[in-house]
Amino acid sequence: MNRRTALAATIAAAAVRGTAANSTINVGLLGSGNRGPYVAGHLAKNTPAKVVALCDLSEERMAKAKRTIGAEGARLYTDYQKMLESDIDAIIIATPVFLHAEHFEAAVKAGKHIYIEKPASVDVAGCKRIMRVADSADRKLNITFGFQRRYAELYLKGKQLVDSGAIGKIRLGHAKFIKSEGTRDRPAPRPQTEREKIAQWGAWKDLSGDLIVENNIHSIDVLNWFLGARPVSAIGAGGTTAKAKGDSRDHNFVAYEYPGGVQGQLNGTTLAPPGYRDVSELFYGETGLIETSENFLRHFKGPGNETIEKTPRNITIDSVTEFVRRIAENKPENTAVRGAESTLTAILGRMAMDARREVTWDEMMKSA
Repeated sequence: MNRRTALAATIAAAAVRGTAANSTINVGLLGSGNRGPYVAGHLAKNTPAKVVALCDLSEERMAKAKRTIGAEGARLYTDYQKMLESDIDAIIIATPVFLHAEHFEAAVKAGKHIYIEKPASVDVAGCKRIMRVADSADRKLNITFGFQRRYAELYLKGKQLVDSGAIGKIRLGHAKFIKSEGTRDRPAPRPQTEREKIAQWGAWKDLSGDLIVENNIHSIDVLNWFLGARPVSAIGAGGTTAKAKGDSRDHNFVAYEYPGGVQGQLNGTTLAPPGYRDVSELFYGETGLIETSENFLRHFKGPGNETIEKTPRNITIDSVTEFVRRIAENKPENTAVRGAESTLTAILGRMAMDARREVTWDEMMKSA
């Protein structure tokens, strides 16, 4: 490359970066139930990006979502492929879990930046599909999983404290995701049609992944993150105490064995009384303790010596802000494999509960 050619290439690259940084990022929302409009609303209100399109099978849900997001002029689609063919730059995937792998692959092939809600899939095969597709994705694409704790200011501070040796070597991780689900629905027949599955997906293991995969995965992702690895095996127990509409568990306890003999314990349930919620992660070190939460960070240094900081804002704002910033500044990240591994960790716990014995990571991966 001669000097003149090199100079021209540099100018062209700078122009592309400038265009990305200064132009509006147009975002489409796929799935306008509860979580999708919530995430898209924070994105629309707290970043320069604009929600310009929505896709769902229900026009009524889309109309409601437009009001929630503040995107009254957004185009509406009932066919997600049509939305992917439009001029959107990025897509938020917030569809039922059993559809994630299909929708993720389509978005990658369409060349869109992706913010996809957790978990990756309901099963091992779906997670492997996500990882294969992610590996084939254009390296210019920004692919973010909705593990918002990964981007939260105080979680990042907590991780820095752990990495700096502030509590010594971690001896045990313990995560709890305890909440109330309110009144349980009466038993209902298994959904048969696609629309029935979409309407009732949260109640069934094969559509949602079960409580541990669909919900407790946030805590599991933090365990993997702070312990710096994925587990080698798991053993656990769980079941359903309250009357349920489907077959998903309402409580579980799983002990994960991580490299080096460190254990990560998960306690998850929806059996708490109405209005009660206790969601946090504790890491017990040789000299101190770090407790993380979406609401606070606690650093215990010794008796009478601890600090507690309150979270400055909703942590989903941190997540979508980082997503948009990376697109605008052309600094993409691809977190799909990491997100799939956290999902597989949750599936490992589910398999251990189903089998009522210890299940290894290798055994799980060979199951599909």
